Formats: sequence, C-alpha cells, structure tokens
Amino acid sequence: MVAEKGQGFAVGEGRIGRVLIAFMAVGFVALIAAGIAAAWMTREFSRHSAAVSHTYEVELAIADMRRLIEQGETTRRGYILAPETPGFLQAYREAANALPRSAKRLRQLTYDNPKQQANITRLEGELSQLLDLRARSVDLVANGEVAQANAEFREEMSAARLREIRDIFDTMSKEERVLLIERDRQQERGINLFYSVLTVAGLLLLAVAIASLLVVVRYTSDLTQSREQLQQLNESLEAIVVDRTADLSRANDEIQRFAYIVSHDLRSPLVNVMGFTSELEAATTALGALVDSVEAEAPELLTEDARLAAREDLPESINFIRTSTQKMDRLINAILALSRQGRRVLAPEPLDLTRLVDSIRDSMAHKLDETGATLTIRGTLPSIVCDRVAVEQILSNLIENAVKYRSPDRPVEVDVSGGTVGDRIWIEVADNGRGIDPRDHERVFDLFRRSGTQDQPGEGIGLAHVRALAYRLGGTITLRSALGEGATFRVSLPKTLTLQEKP
Repeated sequence: MVAEKGQGFAVGEGRIGRVLIAFMAVGFVALIAAGIAAAWMTREFSRHSAAVSHTYEVELAIADMRRLIEQGETTRRGYILAPETPGFLQAYREAANALPRSAKRLRQLTYDNPKQQANITRLEGELSQLLDLRARSVDLVANGEVAQANAEFREEMSAARLREIRDIFDTMSKEERVLLIERDRQQERGINLFYSVLTVAGLLLLAVAIASLLVVVRYTSDLTQSREQLQQLNESLEAIVVDRTADLSRANDEIQRFAYIVSHDLRSPLVNVMGFTSELEAATTALGALVDSVEAEAPELLTEDARLAAREDLPESINFIRTSTQKMDRLINAILALSRQGRRVLAPEPLDLTRLVDSIRDSMAHKLDETGATLTIRGTLPSIVCDRVAVEQILSNLIENAVKYRSPDRPVEVDVSGGTVGDRIWIEVADNGRGIDPRDHERVFDLFRRSGTQDQPGEGIGLAHVRALAYRLGGTITLRSALGEGATFRVSLPKTLTLQEKP
C-alpha cells in the first residue's frame, strides 16, 4: 500500500513541472496577444488620423476653390460697374490665376474617390463656360465696350451657373462628411475590439494564476503526505528518513514562497516566471537528492518515469525557461533604460566636441587596440550647447557600432567630422565596415531590429536609443550605406538646446 502511494507521488512529481510550464506558456500567450492588440490599435490610430487629416485637406481645398470662384465673380461685376477702379481688375486676375492651381490640387487630393472625381468633372464643365464668359466681359470692358459688357452680363445667367457650382461644392463637402463619419465608426469599432482583447487577456492571466496556485497547494499537500509515509517505511532507515524529511521541508518552504509569488506578484508575469524558475531549480536539486536516496535504499519505490522526470525532464525544461526569461529580462531592462533616459532632465552646457570624441577614444582604447581600429577627427568640429550625457551616448554608440561591425577584409577606420548649416550643426561618423543593405536603412533604427549577419552580441537597441536621444535633443539622424562599402551616420542638432519640457 505504501509502495503504491509512493509510486503515484513520484509520477506526480514528473507531471508538476510540465503543468506549471504549460500555465506559464498560457500566460505568455495572453501577454503576446495583448501586445499584438496594442500594436494593431496603434497602427489603426495612425491610419485613422491620416484619413481624417486628408478629409480636412479636401474640405480646405474645396473651400479655397469656392472662395476663388466667388472672388472672381465679385471682382468681375465690380470691374463692369466701375471700370475706372483698377483694384477690381487686379483682384479678378489674381483669382483667375490661382483658380487652375486650386482645381488641380483638389483633383489630386480626391484621385482615389470616384464620386469626387465625377463631381470635379461636372465642376470643370460648368467652370469652363463661366470662365469664358468672365474673360469676354473683362475684355469688352478693357476695350471700352462697357455697355456691351453689361448687356451680355445680364443675358449670360451667371447667377444660375454659380448656384449649380455651389450645389456641386455642397455635394462634395457632404461626401467628405460621410467619409469622416464612417472613419469615426471604424475607429470606434477598433477601440472596442482592443478593449475586448485586453479583457480576455486579463481574464486568462487571472485563470492561470488561480490554477497555478491550486496546483502548488495540491503539490504542497502531496509533499506533506509523502513525508509522513516515508517516515514509516523502515525504522532501520531512520537517518535517511530524517535527511529526506529535512529535504522535503526545505522543498515545502520553497513551494510556499513560490505560491506567495504567484498570488502577490501576478502584475509582473516575467518576475513570476523567473521566480518560478528559481524555485523549481531548488526543488529539482532536492528531488534529485531524494531520487538518489530512494534508488539506493528502496529502488522498488522509484519508477523510470520519476527518474527521468527528476534527472532529465525538469532540468532541461528549467534551463529552457531560464534562457528565455533571461533574454526577455534583458529586453525589458533595455526598454526601462530607454524610458529612464526619456525622464532624465537635460542639462545644456557648452561642449567641445573634439575633446568629447577624444575622451571616447580614450575610453575605447583597449578595444581599438585589440581590433587594430583607428579613430580620426576630420577638420574642426563645431561648437554646440547641448546635454553632455546625451551627445556622448550618441557618439559612443555610433563609434562602438563602427568597430563592432567591421569588415574582416580590412582594418577598421572610423572618421568623425562636422560642420554648421544655419542655426544647426551636423556630425558624421563614417566607417569602412561591412555596410548596411539600403532596404534596412530605416529598419535598423527600430527597437529590437538588426540588419545583416547576426554574429555580434546585442539586442538591437543601440540605434533605437541613438535616434530617441537625437529626437529628444531636437535633432535627427540619417544613414548612408551600402553592403561592403561602410556606413555613414549623420546627426543634425540645433546649435543651442532649448528646454521645452518640464523636469
């Protein structure tokens, strides 16, 4: 009877690790789903904003063209009634000259909307006739035939034609309003879907936490029962039983702490996973000792599944989890570092860029000597008033990347140069390294994105950090490169950093 219970306990130990790993995997899936939903929602917000901005551009173009038509009609009538006033003719010509450009812009903005294109075609037909009549009236007045111009003006029915043109404009404005309403509806549906995904992910995480806690409590209970059973196996094995009991007590304490983490630290799933991994590793050591003891003293109690679980399955799974969590921990720490940099108060001060580059060269002297690299300052670097830490981090990252991603075919050469353009300065860091494919020029600035052969350590945050710092300093960074031809990073910054943010 005791042997049967002990055997069932051993099988349970083999399963507990897999169950907990499964729960952790479900939690990761929930987090990934929430992250994908957030990324999708961000993209939808951007798309919606662009669409709304385009709608407002179209409405402004409609209003501008409408204004020019009304201005042309008003100034023409003024010129017919008072030809001796030169202001009317000048205003009429200004409106007439601007009208074709306005019509062209309106057609370009609505090229993807067949309804608006049809409306513009109608508008151009009406407008062509109106413009011909206007031109004739102005020519008659200019030639001194004012009476003839007045007579033709009364007969041409321009008021009816203007009403038709206004109706077309009203139709186009209504079409843009309909598009705007539909886009707002799409945005609302996207927001509702986003919150639904977050709700499902939250509920799933809660369910995983509860299930994990129940498993751990049940496992703790099984450990206690097994300890009592082992104490009764054989009085001659009293010393072994005492040792085993102590091991089980320590394992029980670890499991209790593990349960505490699950119940109180759920808000940080990664911390939970790393904590679980440590607890399982300690428990695996204890269980391994236990298996060794049972195998030596009572081998009939130990099954092959239990032996494999304690010596192979659990250590292998724990190593996999630890490797994955360590990588994620590094990524999260990198993001936190970027976040802290964003909250750091900038402190502008006059900087000697030449001296700054020299200090970077001194700090990297060992690496430069080790790789045979040379760092050269070309010409005179410009003066700047900026944050020392941020500028130093930008240049350090670019120079270190130049040394890291060197070409195996030639010694590393890194050139730093700079200049002034208006109220801004530029700094270039050029190298003769392996180069970057033009298709990846934008990609390399994204967080966790890297280009080319991944034979160097790193998480893909250096250039993202550089760009974030450059933007915060009011600057930009661009890249010129081709495979096998090296890379040149150009940083543009204001001569004097003006703080616009609150500490």
